[in-house]
Amino acid sequence: MSQNNSILGLSDLVVDRVERDQDIHVWAGPEGRPSCLYCGEGPVRIKATCHRTVKHTRQGNQLMVLHLRVPKYHCQRCNRYFRHRFTGIRPRLRATEGYRLEVFEAHDGGVSQSKLSLTHRIGSATVERWYQHHVRQRVLELSGRSCPRVLGIDEHFFSRKRGYATTLVDLKNHKVFDVVLGRSELSLRAYLSHLEGRDQVQVVVMDLSDTYRQIVQRYFPNAKIVADRFHVIRLVNHHFLKLWQQQDPVGRKDRGLLSLMRRHEWKLAPEQRANLARYFADFPILRALYTAKQQLARLLLIKNIRAKHAKHYLPKLLALLRQFAESPAKSLAKTLTSWIEPIVRMWRFSKSNGITEGFHTKMEMISRRAFGFRNFENYRLRVLAHCGWNGIINRV
Repeated sequence: MSQNNSILGLSDLVVDRVERDQDIHVWAGPEGRPSCLYCGEGPVRIKATCHRTVKHTRQGNQLMVLHLRVPKYHCQRCNRYFRHRFTGIRPRLRATEGYRLEVFEAHDGGVSQSKLSLTHRIGSATVERWYQHHVRQRVLELSGRSCPRVLGIDEHFFSRKRGYATTLVDLKNHKVFDVVLGRSELSLRAYLSHLEGRDQVQVVVMDLSDTYRQIVQRYFPNAKIVADRFHVIRLVNHHFLKLWQQQDPVGRKDRGLLSLMRRHEWKLAPEQRANLARYFADFPILRALYTAKQQLARLLLIKNIRAKHAKHYLPKLLALLRQFAESPAKSLAKTLTSWIEPIVRMWRFSKSNGITEGFHTKMEMISRRAFGFRNFENYRLRVLAHCGWNGIINRV
């Protein structure tokens, strides 16, 4: 391949001449005669020749336009006709795949359709059509996947009219597996019943949702449920703040005390600990609840330990839950006791739903950039293309 051909990035082309004006015009043709498209044998003869004009990338601020000689061949063996196929240029299109991909990546990077219309000399509708084509191509590459072994499941808000949607995330590869409209067992039944590879799921990480727990137990029979550490600790803090409100409504409104109460005890400075000790002097019940809450937080933050070490910490956790059950925090004790197995599994598994929450933030940005979605399927395609696809689209 000559140096001019390598600059074009298209194989099997012979450049005849190049003219530079407002644009860069390149006249080129096929390098040789191919084998028959149908029988794969030769020889083929040129029956006629037509010409195609296609746009092909930009060199600096100049648009490159290709003027191609397209022979029409006749196979003398099978007596069939076909036109020359160029690599990277699809039939009946007025732009190369490289040019379409360039527009897609620019629009995906934040360049508006009106700006691309000026720089690339195409209409806004063409930009949208090419963008949707590459999004569908990305999602098509994801079709046929089996369910991941480590799955994260959580809900997020879609729209006021359609309600909530459920996000399924591959926590091992940090990719969104799928997005399904609805969060109840009835709305997810049709999708989960036909989900391929759901018997292969080994771990499902989720918050303390009874609905999702029942769904996992029914549709993922071989999976073990692991509670998300962030949601468990947040639940503990939420119950403690409610009990604080009952014990001292005035002190609960103090923003300085609220900041100290929310922190872990081992992260407080000596002066801050002294301030809390002076405050707890008038509220002995609150002091006992605070001490038990800090002990519980230390146990919940344990991670990546072996089974024999988990057996050592389990009696301490159960003793704390019994202590909470005999205190005003008996509602918290009841909830944690019902989730005792998924909570204990947090000590053994390091995965959490923080990856899922991060994808939810990215989904909000996608929806905000589009000024909201009314069609859920369009939203799903956009999410899978940006959060589930891994790789680079090959030029055809």
